Amino acid sequence: MAVEVGSKVQGKVTGITNFGAFVELPGGQTGLVHISEVADSYVKDINDHLKVGQEIEVKVVNEKDGKIGLSIKKAIDKPERPSSSYSQRPPRQARNNDNRSKSNFQPKENFEQKMARFLKDSEDNLSTLKRSTESKRGGRGGRRG
Repeated sequence: MAVEVGSKVQGKVTGITNFGAFVELPGGQTGLVHISEVADSYVKDINDHLKVGQEIEVKVVNEKDGKIGLSIKKAIDKPERPSSSYSQRPPRQARNNDNRSKSNFQPKENFEQKMARFLKDSEDNLSTLKRSTESKRGGRGGRRG
């Protein structure tokens, strides 16, 4: 039985690698679910999401040169959003330029304070870097051998 691109099928996880999971499909074929296709969120370790022998539903994403690409996150049916989401938002009020002067916004730091903090941090970083590189170079009077 040949799998078709776009179809959803049940499969069994047969192997897990650091880049994805191999899934046995009906008909004895094997496909790969890339780690980026496991979940909608970032997947650092695929073992947190899948186990060998687990039955999962996958969607066939592509098939090229006998290699089958699968996706778990595309196999999950998501509720459709309304096509015109903008019509449901309340209308924005026009912004007057006069509002800026009436605003209660107060910055935490002024420019001079930010610049002084930046310069101090930069000098600290440079001195730390200089200390660590001088010891590696040997500095003046270092051993010659």
